[in-house]
Amino acid sequence: MHYLNDLTFQLFWHLPMNVMVLAQQVSDPNLMGQVQKAWNHFIQTGQVWALLIGLVIGWLFRNLTSYG
Repeated sequence: MHYLNDLTFQLFWHLPMNVMVLAQQVSDPNLMGQVQKAWNHFIQTGQVWALLIGLVIGWLFRNLTSYG
């Protein structure tokens, strides 16, 4: 845990100050509204079908190529 803490500190120490300020600004605090809008866009564009087909094909490929 100590190593991870040191690594995180070194990473943020070298960031410019304006990057850290941008990370603290909230443009739209309505988190649930953003999630709902993203989910509706995901459904309306048909990406949910691509996800499901990819999962099925991946599952089939894994089962066909696994030994035992």
